[in-house]
Amino acid sequence: MKVRFILMALLIFVAASLVMAEDKPAEATTIDNLKAAFTGETTASSKYAAYAAKAREEGYPNVAALFEAASKAEAFHAGNHRAVMEQLGATAPVVDPKFEVKTTAENLEDAVKGESYEVDTMYPDFLKLAQKENANIALISFNYAYKTEQAHRDLYAKAIESLKAGAEKSLPTQYLVCSTCGNTYAVSSPNRCGLCMTSKDRFVIFTA
Repeated sequence: MKVRFILMALLIFVAASLVMAEDKPAEATTIDNLKAAFTGETTASSKYAAYAAKAREEGYPNVAALFEAASKAEAFHAGNHRAVMEQLGATAPVVDPKFEVKTTAENLEDAVKGESYEVDTMYPDFLKLAQKENANIALISFNYAYKTEQAHRDLYAKAIESLKAGAEKSLPTQYLVCSTCGNTYAVSSPNRCGLCMTSKDRFVIFTA
């Protein structure tokens, strides 16, 4: 009787463990994070391009130049993430960007919100896991995006302040984007990118 009770208890324990294992979601991997980052950067690139067109339509060429530069930077990030996935044997997902274009002021607020999420939460988490998994090539790609998004957030915040003050014309009229890492400079840049050391002659220039 005692042996039968023990066996029944063991069977119940095993069954409960299997159910819990099935219910527990699989932990994210660096490949999963690369796919999420690729999707986010691809969407951001399309969104910022649309925001740039809206800014020009509303008579804000300086803000438009910023959005155009950021759009190109996000495209470079997406390309880097794709290359890393392919090197790790994975395939980039198909992305169908979905977003809403509002006023330039609202679009800038949305941009700050998106960049803040990437800087404060998304990329720090992705970097930690990539480091834990010794995915060095992913670390490089994530860090390029992480550092650049910090600059984007600051540039967008300044643009918001200028728009509120009615001083859009005081914003920079030129932005330079590193073609390797997406690092974005306002007005001018050093001879080599401060993030990846790419030569200045390989930067993409956007003007108001």
